[in-house]
Amino acid sequence: MFALEQLGLFAWFDESNHLNVTEYCRLRKLDESVFRQLLSVAEAFGQLVVTGDRVTPAPAWSELRRKIGFFTWGVGGYHDVFAGAAAITRGERVFGRDVLRNEAMVALGSAQADMALMRHLLDEQIAELDFSVIADLGSGISERVCRLVASRPGARGLGLDISASATELAAGTVERYGLTDRVQPICADVLDVLFRGRRIEGADQVDVATSFMFLHDLLVDPSTRMDVIPALRKAFPNAHTFLLGDTTVRPRGEGDTLPVFSSGFELAHALMGVPIYTREEYENLFREGGLHLRRTIPFGAPHTYLFVLEAQ
Repeated sequence: MFALEQLGLFAWFDESNHLNVTEYCRLRKLDESVFRQLLSVAEAFGQLVVTGDRVTPAPAWSELRRKIGFFTWGVGGYHDVFAGAAAITRGERVFGRDVLRNEAMVALGSAQADMALMRHLLDEQIAELDFSVIADLGSGISERVCRLVASRPGARGLGLDISASATELAAGTVERYGLTDRVQPICADVLDVLFRGRRIEGADQVDVATSFMFLHDLLVDPSTRMDVIPALRKAFPNAHTFLLGDTTVRPRGEGDTLPVFSSGFELAHALMGVPIYTREEYENLFREGGLHLRRTIPFGAPHTYLFVLEAQ
């Protein structure tokens, strides 16, 4: 599925209801025999209907289209991590030193999932808020912050991400939206901002701070875990609302159905040495950090929630 996305099939079927294999391979300069095998696998999974040279999406394709971000995230972003699972388990390799993830693909997959599964839920919450400056922490390619700023005349945005490659992509996102004077992508480690004195220009003007699928990364160090929320409030002293979305531990005993993404998310973070938390643990963390939980909203992906929090 990741290969078909990279080869343009999802974008193609967004515009057309069929594809001619020979013509498509000629247009894209593809190895036709390999491409046909990829199509055959997708047909075996019930995603495509292949009749000679003609390919059409099966009914299941539209649901797969919504979830393609999980494949970009897992296969494109974490292929080396999963491939190194045995070596990591034996202690022969260590994530962050010998094994790395593809930061740009992680950011792209997150943006795809956001667009397909989460954006409408976030928009409903954003529509209720009064803000002039929004900061998105772990912003990836800045797709989300650009969209939110574009929908609010006069608003400005900051997008903070540790990845230089994602920040480079973010510059293109900002330019594509025509927001070079209103959105600023910043390559920064948020932990540097919270605990190591890194100052972000304009942080004191932020009204709303957001983060999505990122909070668990800030909580890795047990010595600072309970200080993250107070430090977040201090870093953005005038923010009245925090919108924090994250995936939680999958409750066990739910039956035999295992949603796409859940086990991959848990395994990837175990291999990276990054703990993840239950919904209740997050809610306790917010309360002890001085944030009032206004509401908890199921947030598109399995076992994922948007926490809407007020500064007290």
